[in-house]
Amino acid sequence: MATSKNKYEQSSNRWRHYTVLGAGLLLFVALFVRLAQLQVFETDFLQVEGTKRTVREHNIDAYRGMIVDRNNEPLAVSTPVKSIWANPKQILKDHVDISSLAPLLNISPSQLNARIKQSGSKEFIYLERHMNPAMAKAISELNLPGIGIQQEFKRYYPAAEVASHVVGFTNIDEQGIEGVELAYDAWLQGQPGKGRVVKDRLGRLVKDLGVMKVAEPGSELMLSIDLRLQYQAYRELKASVQQHGAKAGSLMMVDVKSGEILALVNQPAFNPNNRAELKAASVRNRSVTDIFEPGSTVKPFTVAAALMSGDINKDSIINTHPGYLRVGSKTIRDHRDYGELDITGVLTKSSNVAVSKMSFKLGGENLWGFYQQLGLGKPVGLGLPGEHGGKVAVEGSKWSRLQSATLSYGYGLAVTPLQLAQAYQVLANGGVKQPLTLVRRNPEKGKRIMPEKVANDVVNMLQSVVGPKGTARRAYVEGYPVAGKTGTVHKVGANGYEDERYLSLFAGIAPADDPRIVTIVVIDEPNGREYYGGEVAAPIFSRVTQSSLRLMNVMPTVFEDKSIAGRLE
Repeated sequence: MATSKNKYEQSSNRWRHYTVLGAGLLLFVALFVRLAQLQVFETDFLQVEGTKRTVREHNIDAYRGMIVDRNNEPLAVSTPVKSIWANPKQILKDHVDISSLAPLLNISPSQLNARIKQSGSKEFIYLERHMNPAMAKAISELNLPGIGIQQEFKRYYPAAEVASHVVGFTNIDEQGIEGVELAYDAWLQGQPGKGRVVKDRLGRLVKDLGVMKVAEPGSELMLSIDLRLQYQAYRELKASVQQHGAKAGSLMMVDVKSGEILALVNQPAFNPNNRAELKAASVRNRSVTDIFEPGSTVKPFTVAAALMSGDINKDSIINTHPGYLRVGSKTIRDHRDYGELDITGVLTKSSNVAVSKMSFKLGGENLWGFYQQLGLGKPVGLGLPGEHGGKVAVEGSKWSRLQSATLSYGYGLAVTPLQLAQAYQVLANGGVKQPLTLVRRNPEKGKRIMPEKVANDVVNMLQSVVGPKGTARRAYVEGYPVAGKTGTVHKVGANGYEDERYLSLFAGIAPADDPRIVTIVVIDEPNGREYYGGEVAAPIFSRVTQSSLRLMNVMPTVFEDKSIAGRLE
Protein backbone atom coordinates (compact mmCIF):
# COMPACT_ATOMS: atom_id res chain seq x y z
CA MET A 1 0.00 0.00 0.00
CA ALA A 2 2.76 2.40 0.94
CA THR A 3 4.69 1.49 -2.19
CA SER A 4 1.64 2.13 -4.39
CA LYS A 5 1.11 5.47 -2.71
CA ASN A 6 4.72 6.52 -3.22
CA LYS A 7 4.57 5.61 -6.88
CA TYR A 8 1.42 7.74 -7.27
CA GLU A 9 3.07 10.74 -5.61
CA GLN A 10 6.18 10.41 -7.77
CA SER A 11 4.01 10.24 -10.90
CA SER A 12 2.05 13.31 -9.79
CA ASN A 13 5.20 15.27 -9.03
CA ARG A 14 6.67 14.33 -12.39
CA TRP A 15 3.49 15.50 -14.14
CA ARG A 16 3.52 18.83 -12.34
CA HIS A 17 7.19 19.23 -13.16
CA TYR A 18 6.62 18.66 -16.86
CA THR A 19 3.55 20.91 -16.82
CA VAL A 20 5.48 23.75 -15.28
CA LEU A 21 8.42 23.09 -17.61
CA GLY A 22 6.11 23.04 -20.62
CA ALA A 23 4.33 26.18 -19.57
CA GLY A 24 7.66 27.92 -19.08
CA LEU A 25 8.82 26.72 -22.47
CA LEU A 26 5.63 27.99 -24.09
CA LEU A 27 6.06 31.36 -22.40
CA PHE A 28 9.65 31.52 -23.58
CA VAL A 29 8.61 30.66 -27.13
CA ALA A 30 5.83 33.26 -27.02
CA LEU A 31 8.25 35.86 -25.67
CA PHE A 32 10.80 34.97 -28.33
CA VAL A 33 8.15 35.23 -31.06
CA ARG A 34 6.98 38.60 -29.69
CA LEU A 35 10.54 39.90 -29.48
CA ALA A 36 11.21 38.72 -33.01
CA GLN A 37 8.02 40.44 -34.15
CA LEU A 38 9.01 43.70 -32.46
CA GLN A 39 12.63 43.57 -33.57
CA VAL A 40 12.09 42.38 -37.12
CA PHE A 41 8.61 43.23 -38.31
CA GLU A 42 7.67 46.36 -36.30
CA THR A 43 11.05 48.03 -35.97
CA ASP A 44 10.27 51.03 -38.15
CA PHE A 45 6.92 51.68 -36.51
CA LEU A 46 8.33 51.48 -32.99
CA GLN A 47 11.26 53.72 -33.82
CA VAL A 48 8.90 56.34 -35.20
CA GLU A 49 6.65 56.13 -32.14
CA GLY A 50 9.63 56.31 -29.79
CA THR A 51 11.01 59.29 -31.61
CA LYS A 52 7.67 61.05 -31.31
CA ARG A 53 7.87 60.76 -27.55
CA THR A 54 11.51 61.71 -27.02
CA VAL A 55 12.85 63.64 -30.02
CA ARG A 56 11.74 67.21 -30.42
CA GLU A 57 12.24 69.59 -33.32
CA HIS A 58 12.64 73.30 -32.60
CA ASN A 59 13.07 76.48 -34.60
CA ILE A 60 16.40 78.27 -34.59
CA ASP A 61 15.73 81.98 -34.84
CA ALA A 62 17.49 83.81 -37.65
CA TYR A 63 19.43 87.01 -37.05
CA ARG A 64 17.56 90.01 -38.49
CA GLY A 65 19.67 92.13 -40.82
CA MET A 66 21.28 95.29 -39.48
CA ILE A 67 20.18 98.74 -40.60
CA VAL A 68 23.07 101.18 -40.98
CA ASP A 69 23.49 104.75 -42.19
CA ARG A 70 25.48 105.76 -45.27
CA ASN A 71 28.71 105.72 -43.22
CA ASN A 72 28.00 102.24 -41.78
CA GLU A 73 26.91 103.57 -38.39
CA PRO A 74 24.38 101.15 -36.82
CA LEU A 75 20.77 102.29 -36.67
CA ALA A 76 19.13 98.93 -35.78
CA VAL A 77 20.78 95.76 -34.49
CA SER A 78 19.54 92.47 -33.03
CA THR A 79 21.01 91.12 -29.80
CA PRO A 80 20.50 87.57 -28.38
CA VAL A 81 18.21 87.33 -25.35
CA LYS A 82 16.47 84.58 -23.38
CA SER A 83 12.74 83.91 -23.07
CA ILE A 84 11.09 81.72 -20.44
CA TRP A 85 8.31 79.30 -21.38
CA ALA A 86 6.20 76.72 -19.55
CA ASN A 87 4.23 73.53 -20.27
CA PRO A 88 1.13 74.03 -18.07
CA LYS A 89 -0.31 70.61 -18.95
CA GLN A 90 2.81 68.81 -17.72
CA ILE A 91 3.20 71.00 -14.63
CA LEU A 92 -0.36 70.28 -13.48
CA LYS A 93 -0.19 66.57 -14.35
CA ASP A 94 3.06 66.01 -12.42
CA HIS A 95 2.18 68.44 -9.60
CA VAL A 96 5.39 70.39 -10.10
CA ASP A 97 6.09 72.97 -7.39
CA ILE A 98 7.06 76.16 -9.28
CA SER A 99 6.74 78.60 -6.37
CA SER A 100 10.51 79.21 -6.41
CA LEU A 101 10.17 80.58 -9.94
CA ALA A 102 7.74 83.38 -9.04
CA PRO A 103 10.24 85.83 -7.43
CA LEU A 104 12.47 85.63 -10.49
CA LEU A 105 9.50 86.68 -12.63
CA ASN A 106 8.58 89.50 -10.22
CA ILE A 107 5.15 88.03 -9.49
CA SER A 108 3.65 86.22 -6.50
CA PRO A 109 3.39 82.39 -6.39
CA SER A 110 -0.40 82.67 -6.39
CA GLN A 111 -0.34 84.77 -9.58
CA LEU A 112 2.01 82.31 -11.27
CA ASN A 113 -0.08 79.29 -10.26
CA ALA A 114 -3.27 81.02 -11.43
CA ARG A 115 -1.71 81.67 -14.81
CA ILE A 116 -0.62 78.03 -15.14
CA LYS A 117 -4.12 76.79 -14.20
CA GLN A 118 -5.78 79.14 -16.71
CA SER A 119 -3.61 77.61 -19.45
CA GLY A 120 -3.90 74.05 -18.14
CA SER A 121 -4.85 72.52 -21.49
CA LYS A 122 -1.87 74.07 -23.30
CA GLU A 123 1.59 72.59 -23.70
CA PHE A 124 3.38 75.90 -24.37
CA ILE A 125 3.04 79.42 -23.05
CA TYR A 126 5.56 82.23 -22.62
CA LEU A 127 6.12 83.34 -19.05
CA GLU A 128 8.44 86.21 -19.96
CA ARG A 129 10.00 87.34 -23.22
CA HIS A 130 13.44 88.93 -23.63
CA MET A 131 14.53 88.41 -20.04
CA ASN A 132 17.55 89.73 -18.20
CA PRO A 133 20.39 87.19 -18.83
CA ALA A 134 21.27 86.90 -15.13
CA MET A 135 17.66 86.10 -14.22
CA ALA A 136 17.39 83.59 -17.07
CA LYS A 137 20.49 81.81 -15.75
CA ALA A 138 19.02 81.68 -12.24
CA ILE A 139 15.82 80.14 -13.62
CA SER A 140 17.81 77.57 -15.57
CA GLU A 141 19.61 76.50 -12.40
CA LEU A 142 16.27 75.71 -10.72
CA ASN A 143 15.93 72.78 -13.16
CA LEU A 144 12.13 72.73 -12.85
CA PRO A 145 10.21 70.17 -14.97
CA GLY A 146 7.93 71.85 -17.51
CA ILE A 147 9.91 75.11 -17.49
CA GLY A 148 12.16 75.89 -20.44
CA ILE A 149 14.43 78.64 -21.79
CA GLN A 150 14.92 79.51 -25.45
CA GLN A 151 17.13 81.98 -27.24
CA GLU A 152 15.55 84.80 -29.23
CA PHE A 153 16.67 88.15 -30.59
CA LYS A 154 15.72 91.62 -29.45
CA ARG A 155 15.93 94.70 -31.69
CA TYR A 156 17.94 97.61 -30.37
CA TYR A 157 18.13 101.13 -31.83
CA PRO A 158 21.40 102.94 -30.99
CA ALA A 159 20.21 106.34 -32.29
CA ALA A 160 16.94 106.06 -30.33
CA GLU A 161 14.69 109.12 -30.93
CA VAL A 162 17.02 110.73 -33.44
CA ALA A 163 16.27 108.26 -36.25
CA SER A 164 12.99 106.86 -34.96
CA HIS A 165 10.73 108.02 -37.81
CA VAL A 166 13.12 106.74 -40.46
CA VAL A 167 14.03 103.37 -38.98
CA GLY A 168 10.72 102.62 -37.25
CA PHE A 169 10.61 99.52 -35.06
CA THR A 170 9.60 95.85 -34.86
CA ASN A 171 7.23 93.97 -32.62
CA ILE A 172 8.44 91.50 -29.98
CA ASP A 173 8.75 88.78 -32.66
CA GLU A 174 11.05 91.03 -34.74
CA GLN A 175 8.48 91.70 -37.43
CA GLY A 176 8.63 95.23 -38.84
CA ILE A 177 5.62 97.40 -38.03
CA GLU A 178 6.87 100.97 -38.70
CA GLY A 179 9.41 102.83 -40.84
CA VAL A 180 11.95 101.01 -43.00
CA GLU A 181 11.66 98.07 -40.59
CA LEU A 182 8.23 97.55 -42.17
CA ALA A 183 9.00 98.78 -45.68
CA TYR A 184 11.97 96.40 -46.04
CA ASP A 185 10.77 93.66 -43.70
CA ALA A 186 11.19 90.85 -46.25
CA TRP A 187 14.76 91.98 -46.98
CA LEU A 188 15.74 92.21 -43.31
CA GLN A 189 14.13 88.99 -42.15
CA GLY A 190 16.21 85.84 -42.23
CA GLN A 191 15.11 82.24 -42.74
CA PRO A 192 14.77 80.30 -39.43
CA GLY A 193 16.65 77.03 -39.03
CA LYS A 194 15.65 73.66 -37.54
CA GLY A 195 17.26 71.68 -34.73
CA ARG A 196 16.58 68.32 -33.02
CA VAL A 197 17.01 67.31 -29.37
CA VAL A 198 16.14 64.31 -27.16
CA LYS A 199 14.14 65.10 -24.04
CA ASP A 200 12.89 62.90 -21.20
CA ARG A 201 9.26 62.75 -20.16
CA LEU A 202 9.77 65.75 -17.86
CA GLY A 203 10.93 67.89 -20.74
CA ARG A 204 14.57 67.93 -19.69
CA LEU A 205 17.27 67.92 -22.35
CA VAL A 206 18.97 64.54 -22.71
CA LYS A 207 20.92 64.99 -25.93
CA ASP A 208 21.35 67.58 -28.67
CA LEU A 209 21.05 65.79 -32.01
CA GLY A 210 22.35 68.79 -33.94
CA VAL A 211 21.08 71.16 -36.59
CA MET A 212 18.83 69.95 -39.39
CA LYS A 213 18.72 73.28 -41.21
CA VAL A 214 21.06 76.21 -40.61
CA ALA A 215 19.36 79.56 -39.94
CA GLU A 216 20.02 82.13 -42.68
CA PRO A 217 20.53 85.67 -41.35
CA GLY A 218 18.66 88.60 -42.91
CA SER A 219 20.35 91.02 -45.30
CA GLU A 220 21.92 94.27 -44.16
CA LEU A 221 20.21 97.49 -45.24
CA MET A 222 22.26 100.64 -45.81
CA LEU A 223 20.22 103.82 -45.72
CA SER A 224 20.99 107.14 -47.38
CA ILE A 225 20.70 108.88 -44.01
CA ASP A 226 23.85 110.50 -42.64
CA LEU A 227 23.60 110.10 -38.88
CA ARG A 228 25.79 113.16 -38.29
CA LEU A 229 23.38 115.36 -40.24
CA GLN A 230 20.43 113.58 -38.67
CA TYR A 231 21.66 114.53 -35.18
CA GLN A 232 22.09 118.16 -36.20
CA ALA A 233 18.62 118.32 -37.75
CA TYR A 234 17.00 116.59 -34.77
CA ARG A 235 18.64 118.92 -32.24
CA GLU A 236 17.75 122.14 -34.06
CA LEU A 237 14.18 121.13 -34.87
CA LYS A 238 13.44 120.00 -31.32
CA ALA A 239 14.91 123.19 -29.84
CA SER A 240 12.87 125.39 -32.19
CA VAL A 241 9.59 123.55 -31.59
CA GLN A 242 10.11 123.98 -27.85
CA GLN A 243 11.19 127.61 -28.19
CA HIS A 244 8.11 128.59 -30.18
CA GLY A 245 5.69 126.34 -28.28
CA ALA A 246 4.76 124.70 -31.57
CA LYS A 247 2.46 121.73 -31.96
CA ALA A 248 4.83 119.80 -34.24
CA GLY A 249 7.59 120.13 -36.81
CA SER A 250 9.36 118.37 -39.67
CA LEU A 251 12.71 118.75 -41.40
CA MET A 252 13.98 116.93 -44.47
CA MET A 253 17.35 117.25 -46.21
CA VAL A 254 17.94 115.82 -49.70
CA ASP A 255 21.09 115.30 -51.76
CA VAL A 256 20.46 117.33 -54.93
CA LYS A 257 22.39 115.12 -57.35
CA SER A 258 21.32 111.64 -56.20
CA GLY A 259 17.89 112.24 -54.63
CA GLU A 260 19.11 110.50 -51.46
CA ILE A 261 17.50 111.69 -48.24
CA LEU A 262 20.32 112.70 -45.89
CA ALA A 263 18.17 113.61 -42.88
CA LEU A 264 14.52 113.22 -41.95
CA VAL A 265 13.25 114.22 -38.51
CA ASN A 266 9.93 115.06 -36.91
CA GLN A 267 8.70 116.46 -33.63
CA PRO A 268 7.31 115.04 -31.46
CA ALA A 269 9.55 111.98 -31.70
CA PHE A 270 9.64 108.69 -29.77
CA ASN A 271 12.16 106.25 -28.36
CA PRO A 272 11.76 102.86 -30.10
CA ASN A 273 13.73 101.22 -27.27
CA ASN A 274 10.97 102.15 -24.79
CA ARG A 275 7.67 100.77 -26.10
CA ALA A 276 5.79 101.47 -22.85
CA GLU A 277 5.59 105.20 -23.65
CA LEU A 278 4.72 105.08 -27.35
CA LYS A 279 2.00 107.52 -28.42
CA ALA A 280 0.28 107.62 -31.79
CA ALA A 281 0.99 111.34 -32.26
CA SER A 282 4.71 110.75 -31.72
CA VAL A 283 4.98 107.68 -33.94
CA ARG A 284 3.38 109.40 -36.95
CA ASN A 285 5.96 110.25 -39.62
CA ARG A 286 4.67 113.72 -40.46
CA SER A 287 7.14 114.19 -43.30
CA VAL A 288 5.28 111.61 -45.39
CA THR A 289 1.80 111.43 -43.84
CA ASP A 290 0.81 115.06 -43.14
CA ILE A 291 -0.40 117.36 -45.89
CA PHE A 292 -0.59 121.16 -45.90
CA GLU A 293 -1.09 124.05 -48.26
CA PRO A 294 2.45 125.05 -49.27
CA GLY A 295 1.70 128.76 -49.64
CA SER A 296 4.44 130.97 -51.02
CA THR A 297 6.96 128.10 -51.24
CA VAL A 298 5.44 127.21 -54.66
CA LYS A 299 5.85 130.71 -56.13
CA PRO A 300 9.26 129.83 -57.61
CA PHE A 301 7.54 127.12 -59.65
CA THR A 302 4.88 129.54 -60.88
CA VAL A 303 7.73 131.80 -62.03
CA ALA A 304 9.51 128.83 -63.65
CA ALA A 305 6.33 127.82 -65.52
CA ALA A 306 5.88 131.42 -66.73
CA LEU A 307 9.50 131.58 -67.95
CA MET A 308 9.06 128.25 -69.74
CA SER A 309 5.88 129.49 -71.47
CA GLY A 310 7.77 132.37 -73.09
CA ASP A 311 5.14 134.91 -72.01
CA ILE A 312 7.67 136.54 -69.68
CA ASN A 313 11.45 136.57 -69.29
CA LYS A 314 13.62 137.27 -66.27
CA ASP A 315 13.76 140.98 -67.16
CA SER A 316 10.00 141.41 -67.51
CA ILE A 317 8.22 143.95 -65.32
CA ILE A 318 4.90 143.25 -63.60
CA ASN A 319 2.78 146.07 -62.19
CA THR A 320 1.34 145.12 -58.79
CA HIS A 321 -0.20 148.54 -58.07
CA PRO A 322 -2.24 149.24 -55.96
CA GLY A 323 -1.13 146.19 -53.91
CA TYR A 324 -4.31 144.19 -54.39
CA LEU A 325 -6.25 142.50 -57.16
CA ARG A 326 -9.99 141.90 -57.45
CA VAL A 327 -10.90 138.49 -58.85
CA GLY A 328 -14.64 138.01 -58.86
CA SER A 329 -15.91 138.62 -55.37
CA LYS A 330 -12.49 138.01 -53.77
CA THR A 331 -9.53 140.31 -53.21
CA ILE A 332 -5.94 139.05 -53.50
CA ARG A 333 -3.55 141.20 -51.49
CA ASP A 334 0.16 141.83 -51.03
CA HIS A 335 1.61 143.06 -47.73
CA ARG A 336 1.79 146.51 -49.31
CA ASP A 337 1.82 148.21 -52.70
CA TYR A 338 5.11 147.15 -54.31
CA GLY A 339 4.35 148.92 -57.59
CA GLU A 340 6.34 147.63 -60.53
CA LEU A 341 8.47 144.53 -59.87
CA ASP A 342 10.90 142.64 -62.00
CA ILE A 343 10.72 138.82 -61.75
CA THR A 344 13.42 138.67 -59.08
CA GLY A 345 11.49 141.26 -57.12
CA VAL A 346 8.33 139.16 -57.38
CA LEU A 347 10.08 136.41 -55.41
CA THR A 348 11.97 138.78 -53.11
CA LYS A 349 8.76 140.50 -52.03
CA SER A 350 6.65 137.33 -52.37
CA SER A 351 3.95 139.15 -54.36
CA ASN A 352 0.61 137.33 -54.56
CA VAL A 353 -0.65 139.88 -57.09
CA ALA A 354 2.26 139.30 -59.49
CA VAL A 355 2.11 135.49 -59.51
CA SER A 356 -1.69 135.64 -59.86
CA LYS A 357 -1.28 137.68 -63.04
CA MET A 358 1.22 135.11 -64.30
CA SER A 359 -1.28 132.30 -63.63
CA PHE A 360 -3.97 134.03 -65.73
CA LYS A 361 -1.70 133.70 -68.77
CA LEU A 362 -0.68 130.15 -67.94
CA GLY A 363 -4.11 128.77 -66.99
CA GLY A 364 -4.73 126.75 -63.85
CA GLU A 365 -4.72 123.41 -65.68
CA ASN A 366 -1.29 124.07 -67.20
CA LEU A 367 0.15 125.26 -63.90
CA TRP A 368 -1.20 122.24 -62.06
CA GLY A 369 0.16 119.91 -64.74
CA PHE A 370 3.61 121.42 -64.20
CA TYR A 371 3.26 121.04 -60.43
CA GLN A 372 2.51 117.35 -60.90
CA GLN A 373 5.58 116.86 -63.07
CA LEU A 374 7.60 118.30 -60.21
CA GLY A 375 6.04 115.80 -57.80
CA LEU A 376 3.52 118.02 -56.02
CA GLY A 377 0.23 116.33 -55.18
CA LYS A 378 1.49 112.87 -56.23
CA PRO A 379 2.89 110.02 -54.09
CA VAL A 380 6.68 110.04 -54.18
CA GLY A 381 6.81 106.28 -53.61
CA LEU A 382 9.45 106.32 -50.90
CA GLY A 383 8.08 103.05 -49.50
CA LEU A 384 7.43 104.28 -45.96
CA PRO A 385 4.03 103.33 -44.51
CA GLY A 386 1.24 105.89 -44.59
CA GLU A 387 2.59 108.08 -47.38
CA HIS A 388 -0.06 110.62 -48.44
CA GLY A 389 -0.57 111.48 -52.09
CA GLY A 390 -1.71 115.06 -51.46
CA LYS A 391 -4.84 116.81 -52.71
CA VAL A 392 -5.95 119.31 -55.32
CA ALA A 393 -9.22 121.23 -55.39
CA VAL A 394 -10.14 120.92 -59.08
CA GLU A 395 -8.73 119.43 -62.26
CA GLY A 396 -8.83 119.81 -66.02
CA SER A 397 -11.08 122.44 -67.60
CA LYS A 398 -12.82 123.33 -64.32
CA TRP A 399 -10.21 125.89 -63.29
CA SER A 400 -11.59 129.41 -62.69
CA ARG A 401 -9.49 132.58 -62.63
CA LEU A 402 -9.69 132.64 -58.83
CA GLN A 403 -8.61 129.01 -58.53
CA SER A 404 -5.74 129.62 -60.95
CA ALA A 405 -4.66 132.61 -58.86
CA THR A 406 -4.79 130.83 -55.50
CA LEU A 407 -2.91 127.86 -56.97
CA SER A 408 -0.09 130.18 -58.06
CA TYR A 409 0.65 131.20 -54.46
CA GLY A 410 0.09 127.81 -52.84
CA TYR A 411 -3.56 127.62 -51.82
CA GLY A 412 -6.09 125.13 -53.17
CA LEU A 413 -3.63 122.22 -53.12
CA ALA A 414 -2.09 120.12 -50.37
CA VAL A 415 1.33 118.49 -50.34
CA THR A 416 3.64 116.66 -47.94
CA PRO A 417 7.12 117.85 -46.91
CA LEU A 418 8.40 114.92 -48.95
CA GLN A 419 6.72 116.21 -52.12
CA LEU A 420 7.95 119.75 -51.55
CA ALA A 421 11.50 118.40 -51.14
CA GLN A 422 11.14 116.53 -54.44
CA ALA A 423 10.05 119.72 -56.26
CA TYR A 424 12.94 121.78 -54.89
CA GLN A 425 15.38 118.99 -55.78
CA VAL A 426 14.34 119.44 -59.42
CA LEU A 427 14.93 123.18 -59.20
CA ALA A 428 18.33 122.78 -57.53
CA ASN A 429 19.45 120.06 -59.95
CA GLY A 430 19.20 122.19 -63.08
CA GLY A 431 15.68 121.00 -63.88
CA VAL A 432 16.44 117.25 -63.67
CA LYS A 433 14.24 115.16 -61.39
CA GLN A 434 15.90 112.39 -59.38
CA PRO A 435 13.53 109.99 -57.57
CA LEU A 436 13.91 110.40 -53.81
CA THR A 437 15.17 107.42 -51.84
CA LEU A 438 16.01 106.40 -48.29
CA VAL A 439 18.36 103.64 -49.46
CA ARG A 440 22.02 104.25 -50.35
CA ARG A 441 22.50 104.02 -54.09
CA ASN A 442 24.43 105.33 -57.06
CA PRO A 443 22.69 108.22 -58.84
CA GLU A 444 20.24 107.11 -61.50
CA LYS A 445 19.62 108.87 -64.78
CA GLY A 446 17.08 111.57 -63.97
CA LYS A 447 14.23 113.02 -65.98
CA ARG A 448 14.36 116.60 -67.22
CA ILE A 449 11.36 118.62 -66.07
CA MET A 450 12.45 122.15 -66.97
CA PRO A 451 15.25 123.72 -69.03
CA GLU A 452 18.52 124.09 -67.16
CA LYS A 453 18.63 127.82 -67.81
CA VAL A 454 15.18 128.34 -66.30
CA ALA A 455 16.07 126.32 -63.19
CA ASN A 456 19.36 128.19 -62.73
CA ASP A 457 17.70 131.57 -63.25
CA VAL A 458 15.07 130.84 -60.60
CA VAL A 459 17.70 129.63 -58.10
CA ASN A 460 19.67 132.83 -58.68
CA MET A 461 16.52 134.87 -58.12
CA LEU A 462 15.85 133.03 -54.86
CA GLN A 463 19.17 134.22 -53.46
CA SER A 464 17.57 137.64 -53.13
CA VAL A 465 14.96 136.19 -50.76
CA VAL A 466 17.76 135.49 -48.27
CA GLY A 467 19.34 138.91 -48.83
CA PRO A 468 18.81 142.09 -46.79
CA LYS A 469 15.60 143.00 -48.64
CA GLY A 470 14.07 139.53 -48.72
CA THR A 471 11.58 137.71 -46.49
CA ALA A 472 14.16 135.12 -45.34
CA ARG A 473 17.02 137.26 -44.08
CA ARG A 474 17.45 134.93 -41.09
CA ALA A 475 18.17 132.01 -43.43
CA TYR A 476 21.58 133.57 -44.14
CA VAL A 477 24.48 131.09 -43.83
CA GLU A 478 27.94 132.50 -43.19
CA GLY A 479 30.44 131.47 -45.86
CA TYR A 480 27.93 130.04 -48.33
CA PRO A 481 25.48 131.56 -50.81
CA VAL A 482 22.02 130.12 -50.23
CA ALA A 483 18.64 130.42 -51.94
CA GLY A 484 15.19 129.70 -50.67
CA LYS A 485 11.58 130.70 -50.15
CA THR A 486 9.48 131.29 -47.06
CA GLY A 487 5.85 130.42 -46.55
CA THR A 488 3.36 131.40 -43.85
CA VAL A 489 0.06 129.59 -44.26
CA HIS A 490 -3.23 129.96 -42.40
CA LYS A 491 -4.44 126.56 -41.23
CA VAL A 492 -7.92 125.35 -42.08
CA GLY A 493 -10.40 124.76 -39.27
CA ALA A 494 -14.05 123.75 -39.07
CA ASN A 495 -15.16 127.18 -40.28
CA GLY A 496 -12.49 127.81 -42.91
CA TYR A 497 -9.11 129.53 -42.55
CA GLU A 498 -8.27 130.45 -38.97
CA ASP A 499 -6.61 133.77 -38.16
CA GLU A 500 -4.51 132.57 -35.20
CA ARG A 501 -3.24 129.19 -36.42
CA TYR A 502 -0.29 129.13 -38.82
CA LEU A 503 2.12 126.82 -40.56
CA SER A 504 5.62 128.32 -40.91
CA LEU A 505 7.64 127.04 -43.87
CA PHE A 506 11.03 127.43 -45.45
CA ALA A 507 12.47 125.63 -48.47
CA GLY A 508 16.16 126.22 -49.06
CA ILE A 509 18.98 125.33 -51.46
CA ALA A 510 22.68 125.37 -50.54
CA PRO A 511 25.17 126.35 -51.76
CA ALA A 512 23.27 128.39 -54.34
CA ASP A 513 26.23 128.59 -56.74
CA ASP A 514 26.70 124.79 -56.80
CA PRO A 515 23.69 123.17 -55.11
CA ARG A 516 24.41 120.16 -52.89
CA ILE A 517 21.43 119.98 -50.55
CA VAL A 518 17.78 120.95 -50.39
CA THR A 519 16.24 121.41 -46.95
CA ILE A 520 12.54 121.71 -46.11
CA VAL A 521 11.47 123.01 -42.69
CA VAL A 522 7.85 122.91 -41.47
CA ILE A 523 6.76 124.24 -38.07
CA ASP A 524 3.14 123.52 -37.16
CA GLU A 525 1.32 126.16 -35.11
CA PRO A 526 4.09 128.23 -33.54
CA ASN A 527 2.62 129.83 -30.43
CA GLY A 528 3.95 133.32 -29.86
CA ARG A 529 4.62 136.67 -31.45
CA GLU A 530 6.78 135.11 -34.17
CA TYR A 531 4.97 132.95 -36.68
CA TYR A 532 6.21 133.98 -40.14
CA GLY A 533 8.25 131.41 -42.04
CA GLY A 534 11.16 133.87 -42.20
CA GLU A 535 11.08 134.24 -38.40
CA VAL A 536 10.48 130.64 -37.32
CA ALA A 537 11.53 128.18 -40.04
CA ALA A 538 14.34 130.11 -41.78
CA PRO A 539 16.67 130.24 -38.73
CA ILE A 540 16.47 126.44 -38.41
CA PHE A 541 17.55 126.12 -42.02
CA SER A 542 20.45 128.49 -41.36
CA ARG A 543 21.82 126.56 -38.37
CA VAL A 544 21.34 123.11 -39.86
CA THR A 545 22.81 124.11 -43.21
CA GLN A 546 25.84 125.80 -41.62
CA SER A 547 26.83 122.67 -39.69
CA SER A 548 25.83 120.22 -42.42
CA LEU A 549 27.90 121.80 -45.19
CA ARG A 550 30.95 121.80 -42.96
CA LEU A 551 30.40 118.15 -42.01
CA MET A 552 30.11 117.38 -45.73
CA ASN A 553 33.46 119.14 -46.32
CA VAL A 554 31.91 121.74 -48.64
CA MET A 555 34.36 124.62 -48.79
CA PRO A 556 33.02 128.13 -48.07
CA THR A 557 33.00 130.39 -51.10
CA VAL A 558 31.74 133.70 -49.70
CA PHE A 559 34.11 135.82 -47.63
CA GLU A 560 32.42 139.13 -46.89
CA ASP A 561 33.02 141.64 -44.12
CA LYS A 562 29.91 140.38 -42.34
CA SER A 563 28.08 143.64 -43.08
CA ILE A 564 25.21 141.57 -44.44
CA ALA A 565 25.21 139.34 -41.40
CA GLY A 566 25.01 142.40 -39.19
CA ARG A 567 21.89 143.60 -40.98
CA LEU A 568 20.23 140.21 -40.58
CA GLU A 569 20.17 140.19 -36.81
